Amino acid sequence: MRWPIIVLSILLTLALGSGIRFLTLDTDSRTYFGPENPDLIALESLEATYTKDNSLLIVLAPGNGDVYTRETLAVVKDLTEAGWQTPYSRRVDSLTNFQYSRANGDELIIDDFVPDPASLTDADLIRLREIAETRKPLYRKVVSENGDVTAINITVLNPGESQREIPEVVTYVRELVDEARAAHPEIDFHLTGGVMIDMAFAEASAEDTQTLIPIMLLAVVLIVGLTLRTVWGTVGTVLVIAFAVLSTMGLAGWLGFVINSSTAAAPVIIMTLAVADSVHLLASHYLNLRDGQGRRESAIEALRVNLSPVFVTSLTTAIGFLTLTSSDSPPLGELGQVVAMGVMFAFLYSVLFLPALMTLLPARVTVREGARAPIDRLADFVVAHRTKLLVSVGLAAVVLSLGSLRIVLDDDFIRYFDHRYQFRTDADFTQDRLTGLHAIEFSLPSGEDGGITDPEYLGKVDAFAAWFRQQEHVVHVSALTDTIKRLNENVHADDPSEYRIPDSSEAAAQYLMLYELSVPYGLDLNSQMDIGKSSSRFTATVVHATANDILALVDRAEAWLKENAPDMLAKGTGMSVAVSKISANNIKSMLGSTLGALVIISLILYFVLRNARIAAISLAPNLLPAAIAFGIWGYLFVEVNLAIAVVVAMTLGIVVDDTVHLLSKYLRARREHGHSPEDAVRHAIRTVGTAMSVTTFALVVGFGILATSGFAVNGDMGLLSAITIAAALITDLLFLPPLLMLLEKKRQ
Repeated sequence: MRWPIIVLSILLTLALGSGIRFLTLDTDSRTYFGPENPDLIALESLEATYTKDNSLLIVLAPGNGDVYTRETLAVVKDLTEAGWQTPYSRRVDSLTNFQYSRANGDELIIDDFVPDPASLTDADLIRLREIAETRKPLYRKVVSENGDVTAINITVLNPGESQREIPEVVTYVRELVDEARAAHPEIDFHLTGGVMIDMAFAEASAEDTQTLIPIMLLAVVLIVGLTLRTVWGTVGTVLVIAFAVLSTMGLAGWLGFVINSSTAAAPVIIMTLAVADSVHLLASHYLNLRDGQGRRESAIEALRVNLSPVFVTSLTTAIGFLTLTSSDSPPLGELGQVVAMGVMFAFLYSVLFLPALMTLLPARVTVREGARAPIDRLADFVVAHRTKLLVSVGLAAVVLSLGSLRIVLDDDFIRYFDHRYQFRTDADFTQDRLTGLHAIEFSLPSGEDGGITDPEYLGKVDAFAAWFRQQEHVVHVSALTDTIKRLNENVHADDPSEYRIPDSSEAAAQYLMLYELSVPYGLDLNSQMDIGKSSSRFTATVVHATANDILALVDRAEAWLKENAPDMLAKGTGMSVAVSKISANNIKSMLGSTLGALVIISLILYFVLRNARIAAISLAPNLLPAAIAFGIWGYLFVEVNLAIAVVVAMTLGIVVDDTVHLLSKYLRARREHGHSPEDAVRHAIRTVGTAMSVTTFALVVGFGILATSGFAVNGDMGLLSAITIAAALITDLLFLPPLLMLLEKKRQ
């Protein structure tokens, strides 16, 4: 059956792997929300009432520190006009096309703030600066407080019918900026905004997939080959990894899965389990060969003693990842499903293809004649110093685990990228010098059609805006009252004392109608009021805010409305709010799901090991590595984001893998050979210690390479995974055996 199994494995891989061509990359951050997500529903309701806004900012910083020059304003005007040609663009706002209203006798004039930069005199430039500093819609939105930075804000209304829409927008704007940068080297250009955030996630994932992950795989394979000292065993491991990954991702393509920043991590996770399964079988195989068995007998024995623990490990890991389907975010649920499929493919290829291949490939080993391997000496050390190890390792685990009390569940998607990425540099520059990248929005109801012109309603909106402008992190507030107050000033001959809410609803309504008739298409107020003029849109832009900061600000704002304007009480929404909530919910739900998975895994271990006491003991080495890793993380970094929460589910398979293999070998020695607890521990460490050590060393180095990524989704995941896997080896070799011997002694 060896050749049929090998041929069928190859054919199955080719058939399933051909589905990879159907995989597509989704750059839309809205894929993280389920259709029934209340925050997404609230956001889409606001967008249906007004407009859907997804922006891209072209930020200009002239070298002379002054945007109010003829040369810089000319560049702004050119880019503004070219910005209208951006695919799916709905609106373009800048310093030059800002709709400037002013009185001219009895006439109200509304036109571009800078219609012709070339014709401006020095006096005109001074006047422009003075006017801009008094216009709230401009200040820290498209021009900085010091007048040294300005921006063109391109609002995109992509229909969401293709995954190529966002890349198409970004490609056009990048080419536009590259041309401007070449023509005007005296100006620094930066690109940011919601569109660029979506693109940055996709590009960062793709970059690591093309560079770091292959290096990680190569390092793991080389370490396995060098430590096990087998070329052909390494070839077999590579084939198992390749078959498992190709089959899984191909099947995902056939089933219609879409790749995003979450599901992109699936190949790495599948690889870790495939390596672990293969190494355990290979280690047993070569151990048997060194003891004098033939290739066929050695492979059969390796499969016999490892089939059950490898299956249990695969099953429990699949269950652990399937718990991610309870997440509020569909991509995380999809990640769980894809990895669960991959784990089972890794199991099938490990226990069918690899043993068949081992019986055919040459295996040169030296038969041992009384020589003691390092792993044997480790087993003796553990048995001899069991009490000291139990106390010292246990105490160290407790102290390290306490660091988890310092952990704060928080997120800031901008800080997912370090400064190796141009996006992070541009985002930091924009937040420090100009405006924020997060927005909190409200749809403030008046209670009746045409009610937004009621002076009482406008007064409450204006008070809400004044309160918001005093809040930490808030750099800009956009409210309908700013326009109405400015128009009231205009019709009173630009008297600054008349910058206020008009006394009558009729006057406010006339101002709005006059403004709508005077501005060009695309720059009207449709994005700020609904068709029936019964509600208005209120937007606050925040800077350097984490998810917790945003949610806290929303809570305070809703409390203010409840106390001061209960008749126009509304829920805060916006993409930043929705993302902040889904992040917090997912972190909690994923950690909770992992605990639930541990309970299920413990029950499975009880039925498989047929020993309730041993199954209960297994909880300690299964829980401690994650607790230690999070404790170390708490001491070093404090914050835990959504990417880190995935690590618990991902490393659970390796943690359980080591525990199951050690316990199964321990029980086999006790039941089949009648060994004492001490000799059973020696047997277990001797038979699986090498495989555990090789797997751990390879994966720690591999994930250490991934930890060098500048993309936190991969970098943080790699670092915490390496810590967790290393902690798992220590607890399984130095803590679990002493614990087994202690409890067995007490029972006897």
